[in-house]
Amino acid sequence: MVLITKIEVFQVNLPLKEGRYSWARGKYVDVFDCTLVRIATDVGVSGIGEVTPLGPFYLPAYGPGAREGIKHMASHLLGMDPTQVDVINSKMDEVLMGHSYCKSPIDMACWDITGKVYKQPVCVLLGGRFNATIPLYRAISQESPEDMAGKVAAYRLEGYRKFQLKVGGNSTLDVDRIRAVAGKLDIAGGDTLVADANRGWLAEEATRVVRAVHDLDIYVEQPCNTYEECLKVRQRTRHPFVLDESIDSVEAFLRAHADQAMDAFNLKISKVGGLTRARQIRDLGARLGYAMTIEDSWGGDVVTAAISHLAASTPTRCLYASTDFNSYVTLSTATGAPQRRNGLMEASTDPGLGVELRPDVVGDPVAVYTLGSS
Repeated sequence: MVLITKIEVFQVNLPLKEGRYSWARGKYVDVFDCTLVRIATDVGVSGIGEVTPLGPFYLPAYGPGAREGIKHMASHLLGMDPTQVDVINSKMDEVLMGHSYCKSPIDMACWDITGKVYKQPVCVLLGGRFNATIPLYRAISQESPEDMAGKVAAYRLEGYRKFQLKVGGNSTLDVDRIRAVAGKLDIAGGDTLVADANRGWLAEEATRVVRAVHDLDIYVEQPCNTYEECLKVRQRTRHPFVLDESIDSVEAFLRAHADQAMDAFNLKISKVGGLTRARQIRDLGARLGYAMTIEDSWGGDVVTAAISHLAASTPTRCLYASTDFNSYVTLSTATGAPQRRNGLMEASTDPGLGVELRPDVVGDPVAVYTLGSS
């Protein structure tokens, strides 16, 4: 048996390379509040995890809240076996209702430890390495149609072929954005475009947009705030339909499946509480024949590593895309993280997640919890 002896928490600000990331209804982030966790054990093996919310107004998650949640759970987890990930998750749910994003970095670090203890990459423990390379999408921050089209053209030169266009603002301008970007793509040659409204449209606005671009081969993603509104729009369009923010649990996934509410879905690790719960939804989605994007709300090197392992262990026919969040930010917090090459990335073959924190970047922990501490 392996026992948790110490939990360290670090806070790092992650600036964006592009300066600002903007999405629906004028929301934007300039710097991301990143929380990193390192769990030490009595056998000398440690594991790391990360949660980086997309600001405090995208999902019910925010940076200081993650650290407070970890503080509340830490004393209950000390002395437990981190390789028993389902037991760990059961304990976290017992002592803290909800707040899945707070649990994600703990769960992630436990998988990292488990891989190191059993000398296997996490992707092998999650089901096996289906994908030697992982296709990436690029999210295009909301700007003018011309600027967004220009960025897509530039990212195509870097090897990206899948693009997620941030719309969800003025519906007329959004139609211009979609058409401008579609004009830069080679759909017949394999390029794909997702119009992602991030819940920004009313149902009537979404209906106007999908009708205005009915002739384009695109995906429509999470047009409205509520599941019920999205279902209404789904029934009004022939475009492949993606749910994202609405899929936050196994129960939500099963409801959407029963209602035929989606053709594909986005699986965000921290939104569902970590790799353990994400694996459950991933496996259900694969069994039921859904395409999926494996990702998170945001992140740096550690989140990108976790994404790569979950994506690598996803059946190839069901993996639409993934994302390399560490390429969006200016700061590297860990060694060994996946690096994009021609629109693709790979999961490490080293035991665990394959990453280690950079002490000179993350600095001293902002909190330390040990056996016997209050």
